[in-house]
Amino acid sequence: MPEIKLLNKRLEDGFLTVIEPLAQILIRFKVHPHILTFSGLIFSFLAFIFLRNEFLFFGGLMIILAGICDVLDGRLARETQTMSKFGALIDSVVDRYAEVFIYLGLAVFYWRRSALMLVLLILAIAGSFLVSYTRARAEGLGFECKIGLMQRQERMTFLAVGAILGSLPFTKHFFMTLVIWLIAIMSNFTVIQRIWYIRNKMKEAEIGS
Repeated sequence: MPEIKLLNKRLEDGFLTVIEPLAQILIRFKVHPHILTFSGLIFSFLAFIFLRNEFLFFGGLMIILAGICDVLDGRLARETQTMSKFGALIDSVVDRYAEVFIYLGLAVFYWRRSALMLVLLILAIAGSFLVSYTRARAEGLGFECKIGLMQRQERMTFLAVGAILGSLPFTKHFFMTLVIWLIAIMSNFTVIQRIWYIRNKMKEAEIGS
């Protein structure tokens, strides 16, 4: 399968340009990347509180702040030469908990609104976790696997935009609902993409051996 990304590279580069001054300040003061990692977890917990209490706009802002922390902790680890396998483990585990907080907030939000949305949220969580699992499993087998339509950066971006646009009174949370549908379907499609990709890589390795 050809690699197609939902987020345009120009958008990604623009986002990195915007947060670059903050990155430089943190690097200058040699802030430990774990501070950013756990700050992201705190912002995700705040997103849970705002979303469960139906403050979608502020929930979306917290998701954006959590996403900024997620981008910057890796950058800080590289620039301050504090990268380690244990640090990578902590980052991955904390990221999973952070994502659960956001989905949990949305689950409470939809609790009395729609049973279907709760099912979709469970599928979204399953897909999100399996996207990460397939990459980790692939790396354990000796293959790099970073492809897929709905990776973490796409999920966080969609959730943030969906929450902010979903807060508009005349939309009746349409955009938030649409985003959950997209993540539920496309994150699981990404799992299939990655399985197929690794299958092909394994065949290539067998032919080349």
